[in-house]
Amino acid sequence: MTNVSTSPFGELRFGGPLISVEVRDAVSGAVLVSEDADRVQRTASIGKLLLLIEVAVRFADGRLRPDAALERTAEDEVSDSGLWQHLTSDALPAADLAALVGAVSDNLATNVLLRHVGLLAVHERARTLGLTDTRLHDRVRDHRRPSDPETLSTGSAVELSALMGRLHRGEVRSKAVSRQVLRWLALDTDTSMTAGAFGLDPLAHSEPDRGLTLAHKTGTDTGIRCDIGLIGGPARTVAYAVLTEFDDDDRDAVLGRMFAHGQAIRELAEG
Repeated sequence: MTNVSTSPFGELRFGGPLISVEVRDAVSGAVLVSEDADRVQRTASIGKLLLLIEVAVRFADGRLRPDAALERTAEDEVSDSGLWQHLTSDALPAADLAALVGAVSDNLATNVLLRHVGLLAVHERARTLGLTDTRLHDRVRDHRRPSDPETLSTGSAVELSALMGRLHRGEVRSKAVSRQVLRWLALDTDTSMTAGAFGLDPLAHSEPDRGLTLAHKTGTDTGIRCDIGLIGGPARTVAYAVLTEFDDDDRDAVLGRMFAHGQAIRELAEG
């Protein structure tokens, strides 16, 4: 059984799983809450955010047309999260692929976009953003061989909460690029973690609901649950990152903890 103890942010803190949290005022960048936020850990699909940023930059500077039809190949095939693997079309516009990544963390769309822009370009984008902990290491794979990168992505709550704040302030390359990335993140349908506490329609929350707005990205794998985002409310807009690693037996407890953090984050946004 997981050990618990009190925490200044929420009622419980788990002793077993690794849980990193950082919450910031998205306008000022001031840190409101920080718990083990410097720890670098596996973040599953969170690293796809770096790919979306690179795609948005290329849309803005003309190197990639939003309507450019990109084809899937046998090399790109992968299962798990996503819709494109279940659709009949073998080619979709680049903008549609980015929307699929934002909405359902589409693995196949991720691989096609990543093959087109190149992993090295995504690494360079992370470097220009000043990120040292946060990195997309590889394409999405059904099985990882010893010769493959050990995990899809890594990151820290301190960098990821700061990155979400920079997106809100329009500081990621430009206001246009930042707004485009946030439009994709506003499509995210996964409210099974921290964002579940916000009480929004998981399938339609791109418009304000009960005075709240949400743009976020989640990451899920065996023993990993991560949720980073922006929640806007009447009191303030909050940038947050909640990252967890755990033994799978602790999954229910971890999800409960992430929901509790979401409740506290919502209170900060609502005032």
